[in-house]
This record gives sequence, structure tokens and C-alpha cells, in this order.
Amino acid sequence: MTALLEVRGISVSFDGFRAINNLSFEIGERELRAIIGPNGAGKTTFMDIVTGKTRPDDGQVLWGEQSRSLLRMNESQIARAGIGRKFQRPTVFEDQTVAENLTMALSAPRGPFSVLRWRPSSESDRRVVELAAEVGLADQLSRKSGELSHGQKQWLEIGMLLAQDPRLLLVDEPAAGMTLAEREQTTTLLRRLAEKHAVVVVEHDMEFVRRLECRVTVLHEGAVLAEGSLDHVTANPEVIEVYLGRG
Repeated sequence: MTALLEVRGISVSFDGFRAINNLSFEIGERELRAIIGPNGAGKTTFMDIVTGKTRPDDGQVLWGEQSRSLLRMNESQIARAGIGRKFQRPTVFEDQTVAENLTMALSAPRGPFSVLRWRPSSESDRRVVELAAEVGLADQLSRKSGELSHGQKQWLEIGMLLAQDPRLLLVDEPAAGMTLAEREQTTTLLRRLAEKHAVVVVEHDMEFVRRLECRVTVLHEGAVLAEGSLDHVTANPEVIEVYLGRG
């Protein structure tokens, strides 16, 4: 497996607390990966580092076939390089329709004058229809986003990320707050997206992770505690002790 994203020995501390501790692992091209672990394990900090929000004290974060350093890029450059992040709470423009949200998210020239001159075209309209269909919102294009269910808003935000043509999607707790039917549809969506993109899912819901049928990385105290199939990691005595045995 060729690594699309490689994290090498990264560490970062906040006010004396080591949130990430010599963390190393790889994400492959078109791979679906779940990251689990107790609160404070470093899951969010890992995503913050990859997307440029937080700078590590040590280590390297390498991207793509040329192993470019993400640590030399700012947040917008990292996004343009092909990394998209979806936070737990969906952030869509609720007064705009689904079609308008997707149109605004389309990858297009971002210079100040280019933005002012840009207008939707038949090509952009076609792409919006494709994106809506890809995330299960083909029949919701004219609906205001604020009227959507929680799960539908999550799918719309994923569609908005897809509009930027990412190679890697970081998805934070997608199952939270969803109905059973929405969770099942989200599982199907994420597995399908991994056929074309690398998808990293941070999740607490073990049943949701099991349905993803993917490789699992367990973080604890900012480092990899175990890695493998869900059955493999959940049989690990250390994982049971620090994570599964709680609550």
C-alpha cells in the first residue's frame, strides 16, 4: 500500500500536557480507516495537525507521492492540496438551498477578482446535481438547508467537501445524533467514498465502526496503542483496559 498521508514521530504539548506523543502511522490511497480511543487520546489534535490548525513540536507530516511536508503549508494551502475535514457539528448555510450550498463549495478560482466574476454555468449546475446524488440528496436540491434533518445536513457537508475534489476526507463522529436509518446510509456513503478517496473516520460508536469493515487505529495518550481489524484491536488487553472497559 502506497502511503497518501504519513505521520512520522509527531509530538505536541499544551501547557505541559503532551497531547500527541511520538505518533506515527500511515493512511493509504483510497483507504477507509477508523480512529478510536478514549477522550484525550489525541484524535482531534491529530486532525488539527494534519489540517494545519496546530503545529507539532517535533516530527513530520508527509503528503502525496512526492512526500510534501504539510508542516510547510498553511490551512488554506493544505485544503487546496486535497485534504478536507468535516467537523462533528455540520456547518452549512441554513438559509441557502442545498443546491446553493453545493454551488458555493465548488472548486473554482479563489482570487478576489475571480470570485467577483464567477457565475454558475451549465457545467457547475451538472456537478451540483452529481454531488447531491452522491450524498443522497438528489431530491432535496431546492430545499433550504435549515429544513434538513441532522443526518441530511451531515451528508450535505460531505458533499460540500467533495466539491473541492479532496484526496483525503477527515470525518469527525459522523454517526452522532443520527437515526438508525441515517447511520446505515452514512455507512454505505463512507464505504463508497473510499473507492475514490482516502477516508479517515474518528468515531466512538463501536457498532458503527464495525459496519465500516475497515482497519482500525486505537489511540491512547497521543500514541498508537493498537491497529488492525476491529475484532483484533478489541481483543487487545490494553485496549480493553484503557478504553473498552470504561463505562
